[in-house]
Amino acid sequence: MDVLQKLEILADAAKYDASCASSGTESRNSLKNQGIGSTSPGMGICHSYTPDGRCISLLKILLTNFCLYECAYCVNRTSSNVPRARFSIDEVVNLTMEFYKRNYIEGLFLSSGIIKSADYTMEQVVAVARKLRLEHRFGGYIHLKTIPEASPELLAEAGLYADRLSINVELPSETSLKRLAPEKNAQSIVRSMANLSSGIEEYKESKKLARKKANKKLIAPKFSPSGQSTQMIVGADTSNDAIILRKASQLYQSFKMKRVYYSAFSPIPDASSELPLKSPPLVREHRLYQADWLLRFYGYGIDELTDVTNDSPSPGMLSLDVDPKLAWAIRHRDAFPVDLNRADFETILRVPGIGVINARRLVAQRKVAALRYQDLSKLRLPIEKLKYFVTTIDHHPKPTQLDAANFSSLFIAQKSQQMNLFE
Repeated sequence: MDVLQKLEILADAAKYDASCASSGTESRNSLKNQGIGSTSPGMGICHSYTPDGRCISLLKILLTNFCLYECAYCVNRTSSNVPRARFSIDEVVNLTMEFYKRNYIEGLFLSSGIIKSADYTMEQVVAVARKLRLEHRFGGYIHLKTIPEASPELLAEAGLYADRLSINVELPSETSLKRLAPEKNAQSIVRSMANLSSGIEEYKESKKLARKKANKKLIAPKFSPSGQSTQMIVGADTSNDAIILRKASQLYQSFKMKRVYYSAFSPIPDASSELPLKSPPLVREHRLYQADWLLRFYGYGIDELTDVTNDSPSPGMLSLDVDPKLAWAIRHRDAFPVDLNRADFETILRVPGIGVINARRLVAQRKVAALRYQDLSKLRLPIEKLKYFVTTIDHHPKPTQLDAANFSSLFIAQKSQQMNLFE
């Protein structure tokens, strides 16, 4: 099998991995190391789109899709009859360098099926990164998907070469993990995440100390400067959105995750009867990302965003019809309308359609002059959405509008309206 055939198989096999964003890496300049490649803080590496619409980064491949594990939700599980391939270390290194020189990519995302053992596989993955960094002086972005069952020493070495490390938490509950991925161990995943977190924090602390004492010699060897991330599969088990978000929140707090990625489960060939046979829940995946953002940056609680009322038709789930912030506002209409000239920053932040930046602008602007309705238009706020939820000195929505029994249908109807081509 030639390299092109391998690339076709192993790039396709990697498309299910969503955790490949590259934000937050450190600046690296090829002029300093006399090698090749550079990174810029906050800049993404080359991106492309999978057939189901996800944005991914290139070169994104598996080292091999042979795998000893029998994870029911994975297309590369042992019993799957997909075509198999395996790159050598040199093939991955050469592909990365050649693509980089042609400006096709700005970095590498490398994962792998488990071959022989977790340690053997991790050694191969680390060897690719080591060769790129030390022999070819490659300065581009490297994201390594690590194997939680591998030895701590191998994970520690991976951190020396990678910009970001990640370990898939796979499923939101330990029960689901045991049922659908019997070879994987929740305790190993937690232990390895903790080790990575410890190494990342040690490196960050050494940088702070070096800055404080103006002594660069105090900086510890680089260890995954872009932090760690993880991925959770959505829809392969019966966990509701509250359970998924609770698990994500725990990971953010315990291991200071850079990101928790949510991956809608896609039906796979010859799937287990335990798995749902339906389209990937992409809208649900999108709502989880929105809720994740609200939890981290807007101060919402999980129970506020998911419908936990006993009479709810789908307890613990996010609304699919409207975004989580609007859904919360509709359930708490008694908290509106908000007087934009008097409310505090946190209250304004809860108004649908007003984000962090515009909330700050409104608070700053009202110190100069009382806010008027046209000021909202000047900030390009979504007037049609927020006009029911705010008051200004010249805008006072009728209380009957908020109290109307069909209030939520106003937004669902707006969503489904097809725009005129010439509007």
